[in-house]
Amino acid sequence: MFKELDPVLHSQLRLSIVSTLMTVDEVNFNFIKNTTQATSGNISIQIKKLEEAGYILVKKSFKNNYPNTTISITKKGIEAFETYVNNLKKYINPGK
Repeated sequence: MFKELDPVLHSQLRLSIVSTLMTVDEVNFNFIKNTTQATSGNISIQIKKLEEAGYILVKKSFKNNYPNTTISITKKGIEAFETYVNNLKKYINPGK
C-alpha cells in the first residue's frame, strides 16, 4: 500500500530546492540561498547530491567577473518530484 519515498527528495533542504525549481525555468545560487535561508555550504552539498541523482542541471559561469551558478530541474527531476508527491499523498490519505 505505502510506497517508499525517494530518499534523495526526502531531505527538507533538497525538497525545498526541487520545489522551488518546479516553479521556474532557472535560478541562480543566491536565489536558492535567499529562498531556503540555508548556508552556502549546506546548499552546495545538497545541490551536488541532486545533480549526482540527475534531478538538476548546474551551470557555472562568470558574470561581471563574479562566479555565477545557475540551476534548473531536469525531466528526471520533474518525474521524481511528481512521483514523490503522489506517494506522499498516499501516506496522508491511505484510503484513496
